[in-house]
Amino acid sequence: MSNPVVVVGHGPHNVIALHGWFGSAKSWGPWVDALDTDAFTYAFVDYRGYGARKDVPGTYNLEEIAEDVLSVADKLGWKRFSLLGHSMGGAAIQHVLAAHPERVRALVGISPVPASGVPFDEATLRFFESAAEDAQVRRTIHDRGTGSRLSGRWLDRMVENSMERSTPAAVAAYLHSWVKTDISSRVQGMELPVHVIVGEFDGAINEAFVRKTWLTCYPNASVEVMQNAGHYAMDETPAALAASVERFLRSVPLSD
Repeated sequence: MSNPVVVVGHGPHNVIALHGWFGSAKSWGPWVDALDTDAFTYAFVDYRGYGARKDVPGTYNLEEIAEDVLSVADKLGWKRFSLLGHSMGGAAIQHVLAAHPERVRALVGISPVPASGVPFDEATLRFFESAAEDAQVRRTIHDRGTGSRLSGRWLDRMVENSMERSTPAAVAAYLHSWVKTDISSRVQGMELPVHVIVGEFDGAINEAFVRKTWLTCYPNASVEVMQNAGHYAMDETPAALAASVERFLRSVPLSD
């Protein structure tokens, strides 16, 4: 099995990055090339059932992700770190925070699922469930999440990567975890620095939704709308996203 953690950089500020439902440790695209590797060290983690850990069995839920992330931090020797999460990864980073708040410096969410989950109606949930096996459904979700404005080849590539780097069983199980799990009471009022970035063309996890969820949960949270991006800013506007993430992280004190 290849390394389940991709480490980039050698800077003093350690950041653990958690991918989305259709992602993997290697799905962050051109965004990685825009990062400041002198100021930061990023660890990109695969969940069980994804990427280099496709064959690793599990219960495939957010609590398990949090346990695995803390194990990764221990193996890297990182006592404290910041957390970055895209989409489903945005919910996962909050599970890490809830489990060990003393170890987390800051949170960065990119089109992130809130701690309360997502209020899908039954029809929407059934549609998303079908994405576990159906590549065309994944393509439709990618298209809608980016405002139906990007090229067909880009959509095809995103789907090909997600189908190759995940198992249907993991995709199906994680869906119910990030949609239905509510840990907002466990993190409500935590005063660590939090920054949330949403794409202007993301119709679901948009500024209004984030203000009702993330910003009412964390008193020191801010939100930024990324222009010319939808749900996948790391692919759509990588340089601008890197600047936004690292501008915020530079403001976070490194003293323990």
